[in-house]
Amino acid sequence: MGNTIALMSVLAVLFVLPVIAMAFGATDAHEYINRKTEIWNLFFKMMTIAFTVGAVVSGTMIWLVWRFRESNPNAKPTKYEEKGEW
Repeated sequence: MGNTIALMSVLAVLFVLPVIAMAFGATDAHEYINRKTEIWNLFFKMMTIAFTVGAVVSGTMIWLVWRFRESNPNAKPTKYEEKGEW
């Protein structure tokens, strides 16, 4: 439960801070925000994070499959596999 709350708070900060920065971005009443540019900027930041997380997850999965394959000489059967019990 604590991990879920921490994760949701981090995600909320990731979304709320850019919106607040856009809202208070104009220092003068005559300055306008280019929304297309801001939306592209948010999209680019999120895609960078998504590709980084995806690369880490893919690398971890590849390492797990390579490490625990059956033909690995260091792979030892579990106690249930040795006895033939399932």
